[in-house]
Amino acid sequence: MARLGTELAARIGRALITESNSSFPTRSWNPSLEQTLHKIGFRDALSPSLVARVIDPHLLTHHSLALGFFNWASQQPGFTHNSLTYRSVLKSLSLSRQLNATESLLKQAKAQNLTLDSSIYRFVIDSLIKSGKYQMAFSVFNEAKSQSLDLGTETSNSLLASLGSDRCFKNAMDVFDEMNNRGIGFSTIGFGVFIWRLCRNGDLGEVLRLVDAVKRWNSLINGSVIAVLIVHGLCEASRTSEALRALNELRIRGWKPDFIAYRVVAEAFRSLGSVFDVNEVLKMKRKLGVAPRSNDYREFILCLITERRIYEAKELGEVIASGNFPMEDDVLNALIGSVSTIDPYSAMKFFHFVIGKGKFPMLLTLSNLSRNLCKHGKIDELVEVYRVLSSNEYFSDMESYNVMFSFLCKGGRVREAYEVLQEMRKKGLDPDISIYNSLIEVLCREDLLRPAKRLWDEMFVIGCGGNLKTYNILIGKFSEIGQTEEAMRLFNHMLEKGLTPDATTHISLLEALCQETKFETAVEVFYKHVNHDIMPAQNILKTLILNLCGKGYFLVASKFLCDLSHGVGHLDAHVVLLKCLADSEEAPIAVEHVKQIRGNSPSILQVICTKLLAFSSSSSNPEPILRLLQALSQECVISIDSGNDSWKHNYIAALFLASLPTAMIKFEKLIGCIRRQQPSVFKVVQGDKSSHLMVRCPAICAPIAKASLPSGLAKKRTAIQ
Repeated sequence: MARLGTELAARIGRALITESNSSFPTRSWNPSLEQTLHKIGFRDALSPSLVARVIDPHLLTHHSLALGFFNWASQQPGFTHNSLTYRSVLKSLSLSRQLNATESLLKQAKAQNLTLDSSIYRFVIDSLIKSGKYQMAFSVFNEAKSQSLDLGTETSNSLLASLGSDRCFKNAMDVFDEMNNRGIGFSTIGFGVFIWRLCRNGDLGEVLRLVDAVKRWNSLINGSVIAVLIVHGLCEASRTSEALRALNELRIRGWKPDFIAYRVVAEAFRSLGSVFDVNEVLKMKRKLGVAPRSNDYREFILCLITERRIYEAKELGEVIASGNFPMEDDVLNALIGSVSTIDPYSAMKFFHFVIGKGKFPMLLTLSNLSRNLCKHGKIDELVEVYRVLSSNEYFSDMESYNVMFSFLCKGGRVREAYEVLQEMRKKGLDPDISIYNSLIEVLCREDLLRPAKRLWDEMFVIGCGGNLKTYNILIGKFSEIGQTEEAMRLFNHMLEKGLTPDATTHISLLEALCQETKFETAVEVFYKHVNHDIMPAQNILKTLILNLCGKGYFLVASKFLCDLSHGVGHLDAHVVLLKCLADSEEAPIAVEHVKQIRGNSPSILQVICTKLLAFSSSSSNPEPILRLLQALSQECVISIDSGNDSWKHNYIAALFLASLPTAMIKFEKLIGCIRRQQPSVFKVVQGDKSSHLMVRCPAICAPIAKASLPSGLAKKRTAIQ
């Protein structure tokens, strides 16, 4: 029986993912997925355990589908969620960091008095920490604390470090006390980051009290590392005398300060001009200090980087580097790559520290550093990296040259890129097609078309013919500047060479042709080179329709679509056209277009209507589509009545279950629109002091009554049932 349940869960998960891939937007919940579920026909087998098995593992990485399936199940007669289903959907939402939905579901579970195990709270807290939502994580921690749940060592230390790093010391102390009371072990990372930041604000006596408390429970903390963090925090707060006292207090407690700790205090006194104190500290260092163990700092810094505490890793790395203490190569590479994401200047200091040691960064590190320098607009620093490495004969093969060359091009440094090209040739290295593509791309981006053409000609002279990317770059640029004839010439040239255009090629070319109102050529290109390949044709066709509509050529778009063979692959293009017509209030053209669809392929009409409504479900203004559907109904092109217009009922239910901040606005707009267009669905009941809008149709009432509503929407429920 369990095996059958597992197989059914896998089947449902596959069906939802497959169907969502063919809808727009992809991987999001829509009414067509509910139809898919009904076709599978598993209502009798529907249970909380089945829902949980579908979501975990099959929909874990598809949070929209997981939440949609969870909400769909809640609407089914006789079904009630339990802790298993909440666990699975909260796990999915936590992995994808859907914080608002996670918070809403936690409140629902609490309102239903469901008991969630500690693993759920760990998932949620870890997700919130990774998203930088430390206060929200603390709130969830308090909820778990109220239920006496054990969050474990890793999550507790991570939260302690996060709150300490964020200077939320009151909340951090609450976490510390809870860990201390429950005997949860402290880690060097958790306690270290917390006490490091606390030293800038807290009293030394309080700091030592916390040290004593930790020592009672845990002997695994690296005392020498903690000593450096404590004295550094005190010195940063200009409390150098207390830092000197801390050296002795920590040594007495068995956490022996090493040479790094003594140097931190000595340099703090030096900055104050206190030569006597500097000499005293250096005497203590020689007499009492211990040599730093590089492996201890290696593990600590790498753990900081793994937990994304880049600022702390940067500060400690700078402390070690400023004293010229040894650091392992992997630590330096990790510091350069990670610190460059937040502080390019500090990353460059680590880079020069490595070079000063007669070493070089790994190629992956160079790639990460270059990427982040480009991202922060530090192109001069990027050129500096190239100059330094080149002067030290770092570049010796195609792979290393390729990395540097590509980022110089990305940074728009054409002259330096040409220098690299010449340097490669001097060393007897033959630049491959990727080198030329990078250079052509930057030349086109900088509007240097003449040099780009010269380089293009040079490639053919040396026997390096362009590939698909080369043609796409050039066709894209010529299309962008309106030189469609040149773009078409290149397009035909690549066909003669036997290269197959991809979606990028076609979209660039078709957009340019539409912009130039060369519709016949655009249609010819589509028919000749695109229409036979279904998957790319869908995206290209939608782009073509959007471009035609954007120029106001609705009739051309309609005729073009109606002349195509009516396959499932073209459904989304019809939806795009009808949405554009709705937004532009071109109802007569839409009516004629739908009549054509009904005449050519009536079976797809209902699917198009369903997809059209699903397309608008994320819109803040659904009225244009509803007005269009009403117009189609009045012209008897489609049939809408209060008894079976399931698309409307599904949409109302979807709005309730979305739990989004905009849901109430959407709902009120939709109810108002439907009430104007379909008054028979509603009746007004006069009460003692006010009148209430009542929904006659059970198909609308059922999902509303079943739904777990967010605050605000819940107040509306009684007014519409």
